[in-house]
Amino acid sequence: MLNSNEIVLVECPRDAIQGIKEMISAEKKANHINNLLKSNLFDWIDFGSFVSPKAIPQMADTKEVLDKIELNSTKLLAIVVNEKGALEACNFDKITYLGYPFSMSEVFQKRNTQSTMEESFEKLKNIVEISKKHAKIPVVYISMAFGNPYGEVWNKELVFEWIKKIAALGVVEFSLADTTGEATNMQIKELFEACIQKFPSIRIGAHFHSEKITSLDKIKTAFEAGCRKFDGAILGFGGCPFANNDMVGNIPTEDLLRYFKRGSEQQILELQTSFQNMIA
Repeated sequence: MLNSNEIVLVECPRDAIQGIKEMISAEKKANHINNLLKSNLFDWIDFGSFVSPKAIPQMADTKEVLDKIELNSTKLLAIVVNEKGALEACNFDKITYLGYPFSMSEVFQKRNTQSTMEESFEKLKNIVEISKKHAKIPVVYISMAFGNPYGEVWNKELVFEWIKKIAALGVVEFSLADTTGEATNMQIKELFEACIQKFPSIRIGAHFHSEKITSLDKIKTAFEAGCRKFDGAILGFGGCPFANNDMVGNIPTEDLLRYFKRGSEQQILELQTSFQNMIA
């Protein structure tokens, strides 16, 4: 049963580094993830993805990284975009969650998963079944949840329609993703309030990409609208390499930790240093 008052913080080193062109060793990635785990500041860690190495070369060593992770009570999430990736991820007991990006933009869905929205829904059906069979929990990221830069039709009803269809598959973990930093505070307030009211039996988190100057306002607005699960990345690194040419970074984890009063400034500094050592 989901606890509607529980604050769930998700650190996303996978999202932070997937677009970095210079390859980072598996050892460096694992060292940083182990430092995140040791901090005990996060509920989940989005650590890697089981996707084509041609599409995301930086994630080609996800299995090697996973072997080096010293897991504690924190849960690990891996991104998958098809049945093959889901089956691969299910081979590892350390992984609890399988994340799947489902876009409100046909253009972005094709860029991200080489599938139309309808084709992606069929894939997702199979991924949910694979997850259930292997005791994994599917998490669906509603990409472009607040609009898109491609001129495609977007409205709240479109978001409601797809969440309803996906929830009917048995998915209870969602995140609304502001993939290109499109969302205004009013959009965030209205969409979270409406979704939480319409779908009380599922948990709807926030995966914001944002300029640093607006990140704290977006966190505050979503929280006051009822959101209780938030993704972030140390120093606000990252962004989706398939969205557009100018990637907008993630919500800085530091803002989340301070807003929700988790950890000390010393711990934050240590995690920043760990991340900088990884990408150095």
